[in-house]
Amino acid sequence: MMNTAEQFEVPAGFMKNSVGHLVPVSLVAPIDKQRDQLVQELIQKAVGVKEALTAFKAQAFGDIAAFVDLSMEQYQAKLGGKKGNVTLFSFDGKYKVQFAVSEKIQFDERLQAAKSLIDECIKDWSQGSSPEIQVLVQDAFKTDSEGNLNHARILGLRRLDIKDERWNNAMKAIGESVQVVGSKQYVRFYERRGDTDQYDAIPLDMAAL
Repeated sequence: MMNTAEQFEVPAGFMKNSVGHLVPVSLVAPIDKQRDQLVQELIQKAVGVKEALTAFKAQAFGDIAAFVDLSMEQYQAKLGGKKGNVTLFSFDGKYKVQFAVSEKIQFDERLQAAKSLIDECIKDWSQGSSPEIQVLVQDAFKTDSEGNLNHARILGLRRLDIKDERWNNAMKAIGESVQVVGSKQYVRFYERRGDTDQYDAIPLDMAAL
């Protein structure tokens, strides 16, 4: 989409093509003119929708935060730090709004110490341990095509009930190696499905409509 400055650069009676050349309007095929007009109109509308959604998102975050503060004041309580996850229901239960904070985590160098201890355990257990546990542990430390670890799999190892001091030390190292490096806020909207206790998301993504 051309901005205002770019539009002034194009002399009357010409259109700029995709490589920046000025083409006389008289030489542009009618179907190309119609296509250009359609794309320009749709993009302008899409930008308007994006701006409206951006404004709505900011308003929703602000309104939810204000309501949480109001609710806290009813009990003379103060909320320390960032506001966390909260779900709000309409009085009739037909609608609900979920506000969620998703934290982005990374593991520091202590994860390598945990991996070393786990490797020792697997080596010693290789003759008598469950093959399923060995595969589970090995899969936990596999990386994806971009070299990233699966955080959920690694943290899931701590749910295994294994009585071994090295294993317990490894699980402690995993827990202490977790570093929160950022967070992202989300707000989602739902409508109850008839008289059931199931809720369907109200999609704001065009691909989901």
